Amino acid sequence: MQKTQTLHRQNTILAAADAQVKLLEETDCGIHPFSKILEESGNVPLSSTSIDILQINTGYVCNLLCRHCHVDAGPDRKEVMTPQTMRYCLDALDKSSIKTVDITGGAPEMNPDFRWFIESIRTRVQDAKIVVRSNLTLFTANEKYRDLPDFFKQHRVTLIASLPCYTKTTVDNMRGYGVFERSIEALKLLNNLGYGKKESNLELNLLYNPDGPSLPIEQLQLEREFKKQLVEKHGVVFNHLYTITNMPISRFLNDLLESGYYCKYMSMLAKSYNPLAVKNLMCRTTVSVGWDGTLYDCDFNQMLQLPLDKRAPQHISSFNEEKLRNRLITVGQHCYGCTAGAGSSCHGCLV
Repeated sequence: MQKTQTLHRQNTILAAADAQVKLLEETDCGIHPFSKILEESGNVPLSSTSIDILQINTGYVCNLLCRHCHVDAGPDRKEVMTPQTMRYCLDALDKSSIKTVDITGGAPEMNPDFRWFIESIRTRVQDAKIVVRSNLTLFTANEKYRDLPDFFKQHRVTLIASLPCYTKTTVDNMRGYGVFERSIEALKLLNNLGYGKKESNLELNLLYNPDGPSLPIEQLQLEREFKKQLVEKHGVVFNHLYTITNMPISRFLNDLLESGYYCKYMSMLAKSYNPLAVKNLMCRTTVSVGWDGTLYDCDFNQMLQLPLDKRAPQHISSFNEEKLRNRLITVGQHCYGCTAGAGSSCHGCLV
């Protein structure tokens, strides 16, 4: 019975992703296909240049239900990476030159094998940069996770924490009541361990995205404002702020459709297309691993179930760095989100 329910849910998710892809492609809003814009700006073929980052999604389960979440993560999601798939990821690291492992979710810490996985990565690749993307709230919401900051320090984990604003009202509106205060409490815990402080090598970065259908403010300018507000009002410090554009995927796409802003937003992204951002797109130096081990060009393609170049390995168990490094990138209309304005990636602006 449980197996049947799981299969039905997976089929429903696949159908939803397919419907979103069709919507993005067929509702043109007067916008040229992204592939045509790439060609006109002299950026074809769009291909990988290296594999510097292995981004691993350990599952879609999360304790929050954020309005802008492109993963559609939440407490009811059942997709969780198994230890065997994690072992495939470890094997891939063993036989590659990859030195950065970017672990995401959902809330990746909620995977039951999360700690074992971090320990295994650190043991296998001692000089690896291990990045964990956290929503912060688990540290203070559940006794089970309260020691995670110490665990992160022990294994020299770089943290990227989502904090879409420095005001309580905006954060709670986007992420849920009480999230801002719990996030500030978690940041203070991390600061007390040395995270985010100049004299420490424990890196704490914040991730910002707009609270509506607009492009992010200039990254360095916003970083300065975040640092000023957080230290003056809460005594909180951090290293860097990364700005990211809201992608027209999943919940944010649904919000755009319900509010009637879809075409307006897509038109703004297309008019803001910046060919200079293309050379730094994260898909060119990253491979995304889905919770089930399926490989994608990026986390966004993963959510839309857009397959990798057929000439490249399709699953982490068949990892081949050379073939992945020379693959063509699968693109769609959502790619306007990564190339608008200063560009957007999981590590901030691109130009």
